[in-house]
Amino acid sequence: MMTYKAKIAGITSLLALALAGCSDRAAENAEAEAAVEETAYPERVYWGDTHLHSDNSPDAFGWGNRLSAEDAFRFARGEKVTSTLGVEAQLDRPLDFLVVSDHSDGLGFTKRIANAPRFMLPNDTLKRWHDMFNGSREESMQAMNEMIDMAGDTVNTDFADPEELAEQQESIWDDHLEVVDDNYQPGEFTSFVGFEYTPMPNGNNLHRVVMFRDSGEHVSGTVPLPATLFPRPEQLFEYMENYEANTGGRVLSIPHNSNVSNGLMFELSGPDGEPMTAEEARRRAEREPVVEVTQIKGDSETHPFLSPTDEFASFGVAGWDDANINAELATTPDMYAGSYIREALKRGLSIEQRTGSNPYRFGLIGSTDSHTSLATGDEDNFFGKHTGNEPTPEGADRATTRMNLGSRGNRYNWHYLAGGYAGVWATANTRAAIFDAFIRREVYSTTGPRMTVRVFGGWDFAEGIFGGDWVADGYANGVPMGGVLAARPDEATPSFVVSALMDPEGAYLDRVQIIKGWVDTDGELQEKVFDVAWSDPDTRTQANGRPAPVGNTVDLTTGDVENSIGAPELRTVWEDPEFDADQHAFYYVRVIEIPTPRWTLFDKLRFGIELPEEVELVAQERALSSPIWYTPAA
Repeated sequence: MMTYKAKIAGITSLLALALAGCSDRAAENAEAEAAVEETAYPERVYWGDTHLHSDNSPDAFGWGNRLSAEDAFRFARGEKVTSTLGVEAQLDRPLDFLVVSDHSDGLGFTKRIANAPRFMLPNDTLKRWHDMFNGSREESMQAMNEMIDMAGDTVNTDFADPEELAEQQESIWDDHLEVVDDNYQPGEFTSFVGFEYTPMPNGNNLHRVVMFRDSGEHVSGTVPLPATLFPRPEQLFEYMENYEANTGGRVLSIPHNSNVSNGLMFELSGPDGEPMTAEEARRRAEREPVVEVTQIKGDSETHPFLSPTDEFASFGVAGWDDANINAELATTPDMYAGSYIREALKRGLSIEQRTGSNPYRFGLIGSTDSHTSLATGDEDNFFGKHTGNEPTPEGADRATTRMNLGSRGNRYNWHYLAGGYAGVWATANTRAAIFDAFIRREVYSTTGPRMTVRVFGGWDFAEGIFGGDWVADGYANGVPMGGVLAARPDEATPSFVVSALMDPEGAYLDRVQIIKGWVDTDGELQEKVFDVAWSDPDTRTQANGRPAPVGNTVDLTTGDVENSIGAPELRTVWEDPEFDADQHAFYYVRVIEIPTPRWTLFDKLRFGIELPEEVELVAQERALSSPIWYTPAA
């Protein structure tokens, strides 16, 4: 029997190198990319989504999605498309890049069943599913739910034989790679090759998006890794290492939805259950430089149980903190520490102090995880998690034909967030430049608004920096978000340059905070939230050293918000007043908007429905920068 190492090596064979030459499209892309002029340092932020599903994802198709990856790229570029249910959909502002990350397990499987000649399907179950996928939306969803229920047994059936599945999926994957390359417009729009790897032991989420730096033609011959056959993250890391060794390409992994992992995403132990070793920590950090902290299925920054003094810790928590991803196993408070990124960052410091390597030195991004092929994180343009809860066209009986999330009684309703986006500080809009920004962690997360956030850390920044070319100064004399502070000069204290600009089409800003985590002299993990800049500082009262709530201008009858409170820009230079040179620490920035309408309020008004009192109609959206780390001298 082949070992899993041998299987992985086979999957990541030298086929990609065996190509006799480049296609015309690949050659055109290479030439266009070479012509893009990169800036000396990142001068602008690029917006994108690294986590989107098309009709090649078995669950997306099964739940009704009939939009392709081509449609997804067109939509992300700002073109108007028609949703599966017949509603015109368009972004107000195009995205700069997109990863269509369809599930590796069963890639194209449901679509293949639906499109296959019925008489050629080998058993009655597949024939029945074929009929249901070609029937009503409700029938398609029922077929998908049946497949999910049977998922644990499908690897033993004829149609899920590993070799047969690989052969069946190869043409779908190759077609997809061509679509990715066809939609790459260096300097204007970047399309990335990617897939989602979905291990889920006992329903605990360990999902990752796998994102390639390379062209589709370069990736061709390397098929997505199925979690059903290779369910352990270290097997994914080996797949990635083999790909890079065999092809000369680059690839990274992005964990997501740690909030429903029941503590397994960010453990203190290694794969064998023993304390994590230095090599295991180094490998994790190298393979996973970025984590998706916010998306449709909730926000994973922190939890009120872990951060009881953080007044903003409850955002995106409700509905997702009581069970794992399939709601099969209850989540208990002792699991939270391994499920939220702030605690993971602190755990990383502890492991680094013990081993010399930090497995959780990662940057932060947001993405959507939409299964509609529509990469929109906008509250007033939310198309639901999947086609089963998309808006219906004008003229339909919307109160009954839309499966409105806000009026349903389980976690899969108003608890959904509209999504998130990744902000990337890159030197150009190309695969190489954006991917490299991910590697160096010069990225940040937003819950949808496109706030411009810059952070630099150093040892001698002062308030006067804003009088000159402060960005150039930041790069020359410090490190940007995602960086590690240089060696400490004698007796110096770290200072941080922070600038936050409102989304030009969005709401004003409430405040800017710096979250610090550290390991104290007793080895205990600590955290503290510092308010470093806020609107109307001369008039807003303070309680216990914290600014008073900014207020609320949302009109619940119209969904309008007035920018009569807050500030369009907040910036400061902040010096850590509690710095201890002997303590490992990290610092990241959180930017909070004034209250704005959630998608639930827009739905309430659009569809003329009443919602339960518990439904949250207003929220304060936010951005989270990647951290900057301090490591004591050895």
